Amino acid sequence: MTDTADMADPYRPFVCKALRADLDGAVLRVELGASPQDGTLTVAALDDLLALLDGLHERPDVRVLLLTAAGDDFSLGAERTEYQAALADDPSGAALRRIADKAYRVCDALESTHAVTIARLQGKVIGAGLALASYCDLRAGAEDCRFRMPEIGLGLPPAWGGAMGRLIAEAGAARIRELMLTCEVFDAATAHRIGLLHKVAPPGGLDAVISAWTRPLVRRPPEALTLTKRMLTGYARAARTADVALLDAHLLTGGLGLASRT
Repeated sequence: MTDTADMADPYRPFVCKALRADLDGAVLRVELGASPQDGTLTVAALDDLLALLDGLHERPDVRVLLLTAAGDDFSLGAERTEYQAALADDPSGAALRRIADKAYRVCDALESTHAVTIARLQGKVIGAGLALASYCDLRAGAEDCRFRMPEIGLGLPPAWGGAMGRLIAEAGAARIRELMLTCEVFDAATAHRIGLLHKVAPPGGLDAVISAWTRPLVRRPPEALTLTKRMLTGYARAARTADVALLDAHLLTGGLGLASRT
């Protein structure tokens, strides 16, 4: 696999600062966290994801986007200190809303890109990390994955990325309601049972599951693959006709503002 930083100019859209992007044939592997120690979704990571997903418009040769992580955990959630700093610097909330809007745009771009998106999940998948993964077309997790939606316990609405509608569409309102309200930790078997994971892999077997998906996907006729993905996305969005995701940046801003004053 070749690091895109060493590639020729046509591949420059995939050069990132807070992520690592590697192209292997028709599969673009994107690692969250520039280092294994960086487990949160920072503003820099959102900027990189937006630039990368925008660059895919000019890259029909990329058939699969694999989203994974450099460290032991897929994601520990949003970097809340950045949100708090933005609110402290701009009490009007405008700066914070721009960050929250950016999260929404990343999730929207992930859902609508032509490439089939796969989330490779390991370790902890928390809050915004679970929201981000939910927008991928296919999701596989290791048996030792642990999931949690902790926002209410932190005094915040579960609004990151506008993902509530997507999570409900994928796993059902009853189960998402319970997990959001209780902030309960749940395992890979539960995530699989409710539809948040398509596959669960034993220790050391996650890459084999991913490969079993990517090998046939890159052989499919590209136009049929893209059209099918967009049809599936269209039907899924049609089920969210009352989706208020565009308001979630304001909900998150308001929630953080209230939390900072308590």
